Amino acid sequence: MDIKLYNTLSKKIEVFKPLQQGRVSMYACGPTVYDNTHIGHMRKYTMDDILKRTLTYLGYSVKHVMNITDVGHLSNDDEVSGEDKMEKGALKHGKSVWEVAQEYTEYFFNSMDAINVIRPDVAPKATQHVNLMVDMVNELLKKGNAYVTKQAIYFDITTYPGYGMLSGQKLYDKQIGVRDEVVTDPDKRHPADFSLWFFCVGRFADHIMRWSSPVGEIEGFPGWHIECSAMSTHYLGDQIDIHTGGIDHIPVHHENEIAQSMCAHHYHGHEQFVNYWLHYDFLTVDGEKMSKSKNNFYTIDDIREHQINPIALRLYFMGTSYRKPLNFTWEGATSANNIYTKIMSQAVSLYNHDVVGIINENYVNDFKQAMCDDLNTARALAVVFELLGDKNITDADKYATVIDLDKVLGLDIEQNVIALSTIPNEITELAEKRKVAKELKNYKLADELRNEIEMAGYEMIDSSDGYKIIKKL
Repeated sequence: MDIKLYNTLSKKIEVFKPLQQGRVSMYACGPTVYDNTHIGHMRKYTMDDILKRTLTYLGYSVKHVMNITDVGHLSNDDEVSGEDKMEKGALKHGKSVWEVAQEYTEYFFNSMDAINVIRPDVAPKATQHVNLMVDMVNELLKKGNAYVTKQAIYFDITTYPGYGMLSGQKLYDKQIGVRDEVVTDPDKRHPADFSLWFFCVGRFADHIMRWSSPVGEIEGFPGWHIECSAMSTHYLGDQIDIHTGGIDHIPVHHENEIAQSMCAHHYHGHEQFVNYWLHYDFLTVDGEKMSKSKNNFYTIDDIREHQINPIALRLYFMGTSYRKPLNFTWEGATSANNIYTKIMSQAVSLYNHDVVGIINENYVNDFKQAMCDDLNTARALAVVFELLGDKNITDADKYATVIDLDKVLGLDIEQNVIALSTIPNEITELAEKRKVAKELKNYKLADELRNEIEMAGYEMIDSSDGYKIIKKL
């Protein structure tokens, strides 16, 4: 079954065709590790995870690379007036830039683990690959696509005819879009020329992270855009199947990636640096942009404090197309948590370790069709709910099918079911005593034993052929 994806480059939904049959190279723009990972980030990386799981489910072998930006990302993109986000984070938290990078890299991965996002195959740190960036800058200088000023090395966007293809912006629009109040390098040839390398002069004279520059004696540090081009091609090759990111990356970061990568490497005819660009829309909170000043900047810690299972966030995110904005509310998160609890309760009730079910191919095909339709997660979830409510399928087959579909959903159903179905001996003994009490019509004792079981965190489900005990979610 072919998967169709919306390609930002072509502005249309296309049938996905990898460069190599059965293999997919996938690069995801990673975090800038200067502060806590928030739920907006979590939506983006959940959808990366859903994409990768879907491709794997369809039989592809996926190599997934995601960078860790721990140097070079300025608060004002690539203007010399921008403030380095890492040093800004270090000053804010009273730590060294290296400590900040380590702490928030760990926080990021801990947040991803909590929502069951599979870690990338490779997660290269920018600071450990500066040599690759220097080599790419030198290549661009040699080919005449870059030039040197006293403050930085810039990419000359007029040397790449395809500049603006991703965003649809023309050079004129780029020029008038530059804000007058921004203090830029007076030696820049074009207002939209972007930085490949900064020299440690002027406002960056005391920059802590620094390396030998591609040219000259003055040390410096790489720009943000060059790191993704250098590391993605290093780990995935000169051509990549899929590149993901937020929609805010389209007009600047990804446009610049394309330009420098296309010029640094030898491309022929209609070849592209990346064949499919996928972009995720924004997440807002109560209809507003997330901001610490508005006290609506939420992290995995806030999710847990509100008694929301982190994995329930996956359900929340999957309820809306990745190409549409998502408005987060605590009411919505609570509803997603209730739905997740219901799914888990149903899965536990279906589970029987003595019976092996058969996967229902009709539901699998419906599910695949939904996911192959530009990752239609809302429709895919509807298929799951239809399956769970189908009275014409045995419990064992229903359970087997749900577990199979969960390879894409990532709700960790099987692991949780097994944990919830593992009952301590003392609880089993109380349940047996209650069974005997009921048979002897000692309902008062039976109720007392049931209450004791529930106080211990377990639930008894009576049926015509006996009872079942499950751990409360």
